[in-house]
Amino acid sequence: MKIKEVNYKKYIKQTPEVMAPAGSFESLSAALRSGANSVYFGVGDLNMRSRATANFAVSDLKKIVRMCHKYNAKAYLTLNIVVYDDELGEIHRLCDEAKKCNVDAIIASDIAVITYAKSIGLSVHISVQANVCNIESVKFYSQFAEVVVLARELTLQKIKDINDAICKQNITSPSGNLMRTEIFVHGALCVAVSGKCYMSLGIYNTSANRGACFQNCRRSYHVKDTETGEELIIDNKYVMSPKDICTIEVLDQLLIAGVGVLKIEGRGRSADYVGLTTKVYRQAVDDILNNEYTVEKSTQYVEDLRTVFNRDFWEGYYLGEKLGEWTGYSGNRAKKKKHLIGKITKFFTKIMVAEIELQSGDFKVGDQLLITGVTTGAEEFTVESIRKAGKDVSEAVKGDVISISVPVKVRKNDKVFRQDWFQFGDLDLK
Repeated sequence: MKIKEVNYKKYIKQTPEVMAPAGSFESLSAALRSGANSVYFGVGDLNMRSRATANFAVSDLKKIVRMCHKYNAKAYLTLNIVVYDDELGEIHRLCDEAKKCNVDAIIASDIAVITYAKSIGLSVHISVQANVCNIESVKFYSQFAEVVVLARELTLQKIKDINDAICKQNITSPSGNLMRTEIFVHGALCVAVSGKCYMSLGIYNTSANRGACFQNCRRSYHVKDTETGEELIIDNKYVMSPKDICTIEVLDQLLIAGVGVLKIEGRGRSADYVGLTTKVYRQAVDDILNNEYTVEKSTQYVEDLRTVFNRDFWEGYYLGEKLGEWTGYSGNRAKKKKHLIGKITKFFTKIMVAEIELQSGDFKVGDQLLITGVTTGAEEFTVESIRKAGKDVSEAVKGDVISISVPVKVRKNDKVFRQDWFQFGDLDLK
């Protein structure tokens, strides 16, 4: 059964852009090979992942842009933190370098970054940190930017109202095009409004708004009455850790509401996470545009998304639900767990066979492997046969050097993981 018996092309005014995160070249390759229309990334320390390893060097800019443009995808540099006076010179240098390297746009919320980028002719996207919630804010930012990321707390109706007003009032960007809106469609959700959180700053003197969040909200807490010492009864200990957003089952409604850019969160995530989430949302968008989206497909897509990192899912505020979709537990709920077992030592292109050295694990025929690499991205497949010393074997163990057929080209020194299905028991919310 189709989710809606409508001609989506009649309602969708612009071709939706699937935007993927990248914090490494492995993730970048995975995003591009999975059909991303654009990729966003950070360099250095002046972005919202400054504490993470999910950043590139400034010297990587040319290569990043070259890779994106090879796949006809756009490259967006994040400069989305609060900026201090002593950092303005560095901001200018990064913007100049981005312009020189043909970065398609920067993502920013600080007016100092926005105005400088405009002054040198560098396209700007307004970050979610700006908390844009109404058409007047869109109109204000239209003098600087091509795209505005709307606040994550808006409902579908409010998003549609903003997009309808953009068309009705003909609100255009510096390029002369109609302003486009962007929303987060998948990934982690911060307990604070539009991610403007001060908990980490208050407790550790490291600001989330400077990309240095210690994620206090992801921890378990006990609530006590300070006068009596009695502990209050609450549903679970993770009272500030929301579930992840997953909009697959309402994606058609978001597109009909006029959203132009669909942003997947996860610059700190692994290449297999980036590859799978990008692939699923790419397929879902294509299904919608071709009027082939069904309930069965959307259900399967959700199950596919559960195989990589997640804190369980909800549809965010878009359907008007109240805050309160808490995780109820700590950490990753992915249904697949990956184990690093070795690396590629040779690849024979003509026969599509890879030689693998098993350094820390084993696998057998029928197991699912994941291979990741700077150029390879992230590729999953099921092992159909194993050869060792010229003979077929049913399994390989640590220390073996074996050969297997692979469905795609891989490279020397690519990492090899075995993937196992993981079953969760009942949650303990006490």
